Amino acid sequence: MTELVRTIRKERRLTLEALAAQTDLTKSYLSKIERGQSTPSIAVAMRIAHSLNVDVGQLFADDASRSRIAIDRAQGRASSERYHPIAPRMLGKVMSPFIVRPGPDFANDPHSDHGGQEFIYVVAGTIELHHDTEICTLNAGDGAYFDSSLNHQMRSTGVLDAEVLLIACENIL
Repeated sequence: MTELVRTIRKERRLTLEALAAQTDLTKSYLSKIERGQSTPSIAVAMRIAHSLNVDVGQLFADDASRSRIAIDRAQGRASSERYHPIAPRMLGKVMSPFIVRPGPDFANDPHSDHGGQEFIYVVAGTIELHHDTEICTLNAGDGAYFDSSLNHQMRSTGVLDAEVLLIACENIL
């Protein structure tokens, strides 16, 4: 993500200060992202992508090439990845799908809300979803659809590491 954010920002002739103002993030935090010292949450990546006018999945992609179909093979996913974008090079996407492996603690992310909606589906394990003021337990096979403009976080709570399909969509109407 690091080189791509910096490259696109410079192509758009944006300074770190300008991007910080557009995303409501600090210049130092954006600098850490660009230098690979910090990995942003999906909500933060969505803010950056929106300001840079790119699909959020492209920020997580290793290759900036584009395609009309995307096949995501389980074998190609690193088990250590917290966020794995699905179809980051797909043209004209209106959704941003990810495989998420939440940790055992709610992420300490001050930017855990963003415009739009999300759908999560628990593929494996058990999670707690904290949405606004409510905490829900979701097991493998359970799903939740919610307004992502309200604060939301998730954490793995079971014996097995959780794996979640997350599909984010910005408001397009």
